[in-house]
Amino acid sequence: MNAERRTAVVTGAGSGIGKAVALALAGAGWSVTLAGRRPAALEETAREAGAGDALCVPTDVADPAEVAALFAAVRERFGRMDLLFNNAGTFGPRSVPVEDIAYEDWRAVVDVNLTGAFLCAQAAYRLMKEQDPQGGRIINNGSVSAHAPRPHSIAYTATKHAMTGLTKSLSLDGRPYRIACGQIDIGNAATEMTERMRTGILQANGELAVEPVMAAADVARTVLHMAELPLEANVQFATVLATAMPYVGRG
Repeated sequence: MNAERRTAVVTGAGSGIGKAVALALAGAGWSVTLAGRRPAALEETAREAGAGDALCVPTDVADPAEVAALFAAVRERFGRMDLLFNNAGTFGPRSVPVEDIAYEDWRAVVDVNLTGAFLCAQAAYRLMKEQDPQGGRIINNGSVSAHAPRPHSIAYTATKHAMTGLTKSLSLDGRPYRIACGQIDIGNAATEMTERMRTGILQANGELAVEPVMAAADVARTVLHMAELPLEANVQFATVLATAMPYVGRG
């Protein structure tokens, strides 16, 4: 590997925002490790990126052993890492009222969105602290749900609010080791997860409404900007959303 080539790990890299960010990083000359639960999807991302040194590591981020194996593979292949895009996540069951959500469904969302993000950040932190030169950057994928919930989304919303606390703690604890941490809060990027925006989604007033979406590539450009700052500078929080989505004001 070229010693000057920066290295990144992208979780949830097989589709959606993760895939868009992986393609943007590869296009900008980064060596990218692609993590996710679907090996075929990771390989497809690598093919589209045209990155000969891309590393695909099937990973369930909620499994500590698999996360440890992911970062061991990164260390072995590249020797260091400069960026973690902590992106893997799940919405969980759609439009389930608080009183009806099953414990198993709540736990599944928390395990991926919060515990998985912590496990990956912890492993990245350890590697960035130990490597020479020391330091690196972690970018967490929050959501506009880290600010305002949708109806019947308590598990997803709770984990995204928790992601903000994770970001702040990582940012503070990373200062002595040149580890920067920021968060991107995304609203209505056009992915598989937001297909229902195009047909009608429940609003706070109980109505269904079609919502505008934006290209995932527009999010990826923002992540790339955050990633390529020197470690002396950090975008602590960025919000990128479809301009006319019902978020600011009263819809």
